[in-house]
Amino acid sequence: MNDLILDSLDQGLLTLTLNRPDKLNALNSAMYRQLGDQLAAADQDPRVEVILITGGATCFSAGNDLHDFLEHPPEDRDHPVFRMMRVVLGLQKPLLAAVNGAAIGIGTTLLLHCDQVLVSRGARLRMPFAPLGLCPEFGSSLLLPRLLGHARAARLLLANEALNGEQALHWGLANELHDDGEACLDAARDLARRLQRMPQEALRISKQLLKDSVREELAAVVERESRFFIERLRTPEAKAALRALVEK
Repeated sequence: MNDLILDSLDQGLLTLTLNRPDKLNALNSAMYRQLGDQLAAADQDPRVEVILITGGATCFSAGNDLHDFLEHPPEDRDHPVFRMMRVVLGLQKPLLAAVNGAAIGIGTTLLLHCDQVLVSRGARLRMPFAPLGLCPEFGSSLLLPRLLGHARAARLLLANEALNGEQALHWGLANELHDDGEACLDAARDLARRLQRMPQEALRISKQLLKDSVREELAAVVERESRFFIERLRTPEAKAALRALVEK
């Protein structure tokens, strides 16, 4: 493994840290491949009890690496980004997120699949799919309306509205709000330790039951969104919008 995603296993708590600070942790194909591999391995590793994903105390993720998407767009659902999504959908172990700074695009939609999301006041969640000529991904077209109602979901997915940490908590996209990134990380670790003290088999069965009612429907929606996303990346509309943002 390279150092694009740091992994640290400490007494059953696996922390995965997005580590591309010069690009605000923007995710490229290599990072998706590594993240998918790490999560899949962690779910099968008896030493791992809880998984925490973070971008560190400064920035969670600026979303997809636009240069990478323009030069090497995903052509089918075997692309590492879609494999990573499938791994997350099938995770048996608790997945927590500690979010500070930007959480853009998939940096926000990933949070919809976490069992607990902790944010700092400096967090900024945004899903600019429509302005980039793209469409919702990672099940967000299903999960956001169910979680927030249609009107609020449309404000995020259609009107490109951004939420700070306090708003994310108020809207139900986060479970806890903390003053800064370090406090957020510390609280996430504390919560992870609380979960580790639970009977682990009961914890995983409980997670399974929480997810079961939507699992098949969600998998179908993610697949449909992925097909549209691949098609949209090929359109002149999306290419122009992505190039304009990259040049800017």
